[in-house]
Amino acid sequence: MTDARYVHALALRVDPAWRRLPQAERDASGAAFAGVLDGEPSVVTHTYSMIGLQPGAEILVWRLGPSLEALEEAAAAALRTGLGTWLTVHESLVGAIQPSQYVKSPTQQEQSLFEGERSAYLVVYPFTKSTDWYLLGRDARQGIMNEHMRIGHKYPQVRQLLANSFGLDDQDFIVAYETDDLPGFVELVRELRGTDGRRSTVRDTPILTAVHRPIGEILRLLGAAGAAVPDARPLAASAPR
Repeated sequence: MTDARYVHALALRVDPAWRRLPQAERDASGAAFAGVLDGEPSVVTHTYSMIGLQPGAEILVWRLGPSLEALEEAAAAALRTGLGTWLTVHESLVGAIQPSQYVKSPTQQEQSLFEGERSAYLVVYPFTKSTDWYLLGRDARQGIMNEHMRIGHKYPQVRQLLANSFGLDDQDFIVAYETDDLPGFVELVRELRGTDGRRSTVRDTPILTAVHRPIGEILRLLGAAGAAVPDARPLAASAPR
């Protein structure tokens, strides 16, 4: 499909030795990194902090691009510049945004998370279903998903994105939730655990929970002077689901 779009969740680990550099070196490397992080015009980039929240990762870069090549080039530019040379990839999840098999008319709650204002929190994880799930008849799968969606609609403060990763990555899907209400999100997940759909879950970890922060604020938390770089520009049109 020529209009396909791709998402990339990139969790990055900062080499502890970077924190022991002189302040001026940390400031310069942080500014250089921030300057290229959103440099690929065709890629929308949002940044999140995971400092102390996830073992081995401090920065989560959440991106939407028109191609894998564009996402790769954006990642390469960041990883070869300034602080980027002190970063290693902790987790990388890639998926394609495509129309859902089960949602005929997606609501705003089920649209892409790359438009409008960012919520305070982003939760991203890989998701894989069992072979038995895919061998069920379409009507059976639709019924189970209807229950799943009914519960989700009880929590309108939580937005979701589901990207297909079949053949692109180890998981079947990337699942992402965005919300300002973490207690409400916890209740949503707890309720979903008791549905029939849970029987078919093979993998839904690691769960990456991150706080939305502009890159300058993340740099200050890491110990470098924050660069005056705004968060990514909003996307004009919503991505298809």
